[in-house]
Amino acid sequence: MCNSLRILSQSKNGILTFCNKTKLFQLIFNNLCFELYEWELEAFKDYVNELDIPYWENQLKHWTQQRKIPISVGKKHFIILVNKEEVHEILHLLSFKKPHIKFLEYQDIDYRFIEN
Repeated sequence: MCNSLRILSQSKNGILTFCNKTKLFQLIFNNLCFELYEWELEAFKDYVNELDIPYWENQLKHWTQQRKIPISVGKKHFIILVNKEEVHEILHLLSFKKPHIKFLEYQDIDYRFIEN
């Protein structure tokens, strides 16, 4: 593994890494691999975030395929189809900022201490 490669986010079906050497983000999801610069990653995140999931599920409700939500990549003739759960998983991967963990204060602990 490259020393300059850092794992930013990971899920069941994917991983998001950043390479300090090339300054590229690499998103691997199922059998897809995207290498993106920061501005491309932000644009992709905005695009996926704006997908109208209920619209596509309703529009293609009689379609026999399980995956009904299209993600257009690059040229207009290349489309990735995903389902609702995969969209949420991709968004989880792309929101790689670690959540702030609030520590408990002494007053927050409701515990009766008994000395033996």
